Amino acid sequence: MAVSMGMGMGSLVEMPWSLVLGLVGLLLLLSWWAFQMLEWAWFKPRRLARALRAQGLRGTPYRFLSGDVRENTRLSQEAKAKPMPLSHDIAPRVAPFFHRSMKENGKISFTWFGPVPRVTLTDQELVREVLSNKFGHFAKLKTPLGRLLIDGLLNYEGEKWVRHRRILNPAFHMEKLKRMLPSFSTCCTELISRWESSVSSHGPFELDVWPELRNFTGDVISRVAFGSSYQEGRQIFLLQAELGELVIQSFRTVYIPGYRFLPTRDNRRLKKIAREIRVLLRGIIGKREKAIKDGEANNDDLLGLLLESNKKYFEENRKSNPMMTTEEVIEECELFYFAGQETTSVLLTWTMIVLGMHPSWQVRAREEVLQVFGKNNPDFEGLSRLKIVTMILYEVLRLYPPAILLNRMTYKTMQLGGIVYPPGVLLTLPIMFIHHDPDIWGKDASEFKPERFAEGISKASKDHQGAFFPFGWGPRICIGQNFALLEAKMGLSMILQHFSFELSPSYIHAPHTVLTLYPQHGAQIKLQRL
Repeated sequence: MAVSMGMGMGSLVEMPWSLVLGLVGLLLLLSWWAFQMLEWAWFKPRRLARALRAQGLRGTPYRFLSGDVRENTRLSQEAKAKPMPLSHDIAPRVAPFFHRSMKENGKISFTWFGPVPRVTLTDQELVREVLSNKFGHFAKLKTPLGRLLIDGLLNYEGEKWVRHRRILNPAFHMEKLKRMLPSFSTCCTELISRWESSVSSHGPFELDVWPELRNFTGDVISRVAFGSSYQEGRQIFLLQAELGELVIQSFRTVYIPGYRFLPTRDNRRLKKIAREIRVLLRGIIGKREKAIKDGEANNDDLLGLLLESNKKYFEENRKSNPMMTTEEVIEECELFYFAGQETTSVLLTWTMIVLGMHPSWQVRAREEVLQVFGKNNPDFEGLSRLKIVTMILYEVLRLYPPAILLNRMTYKTMQLGGIVYPPGVLLTLPIMFIHHDPDIWGKDASEFKPERFAEGISKASKDHQGAFFPFGWGPRICIGQNFALLEAKMGLSMILQHFSFELSPSYIHAPHTVLTLYPQHGAQIKLQRL
């Protein structure tokens, strides 16, 4: 009895102490988490701001957690609420917050991306130094939601990036791109036929070419990436467009760690789309790998070239480097889609808008195209001789770059232009502002003057090398730039062969950024058959 009572009393004594220790542990854990959150959202931003201001940089004041997100969103919404005149001076409308900040605080100044200081670098020498990134001192900015949309080569660093770049390079070699021209031509012919069936021979026909050209480039990348599986590729294109809209919406709200794991409607839809895209790609890749094993595969599309290069790389380096996994091939295919479709569609759309605003250059471009090709479908050799068309495309890329900025992050202390940047500073390279800078391009920087590129890119900005970089610069320059330009030349040439065009009175000039630089209200063009 005494023993039983002793055991019972011992249990009663032990249970409260276990509970107390558990509560103490929980409180310590919560305290540690709270301190980490305060460090991330308050103490670290204030330390970084002091370090930057002490070196003479000016910037906006830090607002707890949100930084400048709300103000950026407010100014963007105000800008989007009203159109602008028919002018190429688009920076105040496209990026009003950056425009105001640099005007008030200087070309090299800082703002806040949530709790992260974001320094704009407009000196092209500093931009080149960051993008050359010879020793991997500047990291790509990666966000979990952004990686849902695009990953692969665009986000990789170090040895993994080197390995993927070497595997992918052969697929984008100019000789391989020549083999893709029939697919380009097929999609162009379908586009022209569709437009000709709508346009009367008696007068002009109004058409919003923005969705038309998005569908066109979606068809091109679907055919070129997946060959006979291009209908399945079209599904991926449509899903990625929706995914992109949801990701961009998320960037316009205050970032809260862990929020993406909450079962909100948008989060559920994001994950569902991402899964659907991967299921489709895994099926296409699986069928292609089986065809390769059976000796039935055609390697004239990007997927075939990628798998062929991947196998060859593995055979040559099996002792030192692994080949790409299926998941990594999927990531690269997602990147094909995003970059291949977005870049060329916005380039062709803005080119038609600009040539509608400047009909004399449209006439000159058409004369060149007809002189080189007549009414025949363009070929590779002829496309490489189009000097005026190339000048026009470069000038459109200067005035309307698809991506208006690039970001890099310091992960250790770095010195640039006499300023020491601590770890955790975001460096923003504002492509659009550099492309429009009068100090670089002259007083006519916001005018459409393709003759700037008459002697090539290197001499276009006079004494400022590297001031034109719509596809990036340095070792990480866009691997698909030749693909995009070849597709744009082919598309524009065939449009010029069959139509003259002008801006419709219903067109509203309203460039703004979504995934890339979009025409907010479409691109209404009046087409006339030739």
